[in-house]
Amino acid sequence: MPDAIIAEGLVKRYGQQVALDGLDLAVPEGTVTALLGPNGAGKTTAVRVFTTLLSPDAGRATVAGIDVLRNPQALRSLIGASGQYAAVDEYLTGFENLEMVGRLYHLGIQRSKERARELLERFRLADAADRPVKGYSGGMRRRLDLAGALVANPPVLFLDEPTTGLDPRARLDLWDVIEELVAGGTTLLLTTQYLEEADRLADSIAVIDRGTVIAEGTADELKSMVGGDRIELTVDRADSLATAEDALRTLADGEIQLEPGLRRITIPVSDGSQALVEAIGRLTAHGMQIHDVGLRRPSLDDVFLTLTGPGMSMPTNGENRIPTDELQTEGVIR
Repeated sequence: MPDAIIAEGLVKRYGQQVALDGLDLAVPEGTVTALLGPNGAGKTTAVRVFTTLLSPDAGRATVAGIDVLRNPQALRSLIGASGQYAAVDEYLTGFENLEMVGRLYHLGIQRSKERARELLERFRLADAADRPVKGYSGGMRRRLDLAGALVANPPVLFLDEPTTGLDPRARLDLWDVIEELVAGGTTLLLTTQYLEEADRLADSIAVIDRGTVIAEGTADELKSMVGGDRIELTVDRADSLATAEDALRTLADGEIQLEPGLRRITIPVSDGSQALVEAIGRLTAHGMQIHDVGLRRPSLDDVFLTLTGPGMSMPTNGENRIPTDELQTEGVIR
């Protein structure tokens, strides 16, 4: 299938700081690609380039077959975007916000009103539709902003940390909406700080560090890069961990991790079930009490920490925040 989003050698500098350093990326039509990376990795900068809010210093990017630099105005009618802050007018009602977006997209008065009501219902905002947005909670504003990105049913959608600030129920609801959109053919580029979100939604995951893609693949492919199974054991006392480490060292297929505060030891192994039985037997023979034991596969957390190295962390308050007014530029980039 053709690629709906393409980046070739994108470079963006802010003075001495390099935000994008030859970024290459391809997102096939009708799929979800998630961008993961530590703070300052360049995720939001890449989204801003794709949505015509920022010009790269070098390289090329196309979205829906349109060059983002040569014809940004034509591209803006084909994309929807939601940034890390809710870009809503707090002096208008929820309905008026969505109706305004529809009319700016040239949907016509009647269709704009119909679409606004549809989305308010879909995002569980119908009861607050005619209230000024300044009285909305933070989560309600976030849902309204996301609804605004969908007013024109864009074929390509960019969501920059879309579920930040949402409660668990609202997050699950949005995941359902995203899955419906993609099933209908929408292409989505998603940045997220929730690794389980990428695991559930993304067809492909690109890990970005220092402005370039350092790993790419499905969730399972990335997990396979960091090894096999892990045995996790919680013992009765933290001072028993060193003895447990010595007892289990020959079972390990990699570095053993100790977490004294949790009284937990994690051992990478190549033959999970057999190694688990052996580990329990060895600790029991040493007279240790095991409070909890489990066998698990690598998670995206393991992938992230392995690929980006020590000292990195997933974004909590975001990086390269997009000011609210930048999401309301000419052409109505939502």
